[in-house]
Amino acid sequence: MPHGSDTLLALFVIFVAAQIGALLARVLKLPGVVGEIAAGCVVGPSLLGWVTPTEPLEVLAEIGVVLLLFSVGLETRIDEMKRVGRSAFLVGVLGVIVPFVLGSLWAHGSGFDWDKSLFVAAAFVATSAGITARVLQELGVLQRRESRVILGAAVIDDILAMLLLGIVTALQAGEDVQVGSLVLVVAEAVGFVVVIGLFGTRIARASTKRALPEKFGTSLALALALCLGLAFLSTKFGLAAIIGAFLAGMVASETPQREHLEHQTQPLLALLTPFFFVLTGAKIELAQLADSATLLTLGVITLIALVSKLAGGFLGALALGRRGALIVGVGMMPRGEVGVVIASLGLAAGVFSPRTYALIVAMSLLTSIITPPLLSALFKREAGKPDPTQ
Repeated sequence: MPHGSDTLLALFVIFVAAQIGALLARVLKLPGVVGEIAAGCVVGPSLLGWVTPTEPLEVLAEIGVVLLLFSVGLETRIDEMKRVGRSAFLVGVLGVIVPFVLGSLWAHGSGFDWDKSLFVAAAFVATSAGITARVLQELGVLQRRESRVILGAAVIDDILAMLLLGIVTALQAGEDVQVGSLVLVVAEAVGFVVVIGLFGTRIARASTKRALPEKFGTSLALALALCLGLAFLSTKFGLAAIIGAFLAGMVASETPQREHLEHQTQPLLALLTPFFFVLTGAKIELAQLADSATLLTLGVITLIALVSKLAGGFLGALALGRRGALIVGVGMMPRGEVGVVIASLGLAAGVFSPRTYALIVAMSLLTSIITPPLLSALFKREAGKPDPTQ
């Protein structure tokens, strides 16, 4: 859509479709995010063709998910994250190893060479924190122990996924894997998270109202600058922008303006976050999935993707009890935009055919649609039960 008026029309269609989709989802007792993704499928190129993902829309979508993770960080305290650190680490590690192993075995068994199989497996690995965070926020359960484990594990998950992607990309190019270089990159990413997460929050906690004036708009402007700045910096360390935004929210949560910031960010979230979820749905290419053999393959890889993450998350979170571990496992299942990005890299590198690309994108989006209602049902069954950490 080259013209400004076309972009404005697309914004209008996306926003209205998101509201209708979310409303219908709530009528059906589903999280609103499911309706927004489904609305994207309807208005996208595969069905009505009213909206085509373009660079301006993608930018708005990225801003929306960055602000979403910032708001989630606002409701997360570093002390609470420390209490679930061990469980989050285990969930993050096992939630990478199990999907990677099962994904590579499936790909090799389907005829891919081992180096290409590892690239396919990389799409099974990383969790989409944006999808799960939105559901947890809608349900009002961000303070529960399971939610903190999921969010902490998502950070670890992202670091490990980055390491794996670096290795498999080098293998596709026929390069030797430089272990020292990869270790350095991962050390930088871990250092960034630790420095911002620990020292940034300490500095914020020590701040006074005089250091961060409590005037309308002032604290919000500074917080948004921090959010965008750390989101950018995180990409320079090889991490997703949403990790930096989440850390920025955690830093801001330690200031006296926390409650004001939560209130002031709500209109921004209402406007911008729907773009991310609608565009996620609009990227599904139904034409590539028209025959029964492809649909069967899609069912198989989606099952592998769901079960492998569920198993890794469940085993890593057993210290929370079986019910809590099940919630964590389900919360780690969506691949969302992360799987789409890896599929795009594979297509550009000539590793994936258009059919394989469509399968991985569809798998990533299906896991994003299936997870929210499951997570909602599990938390509703927990309603009224005390959280041991409260």
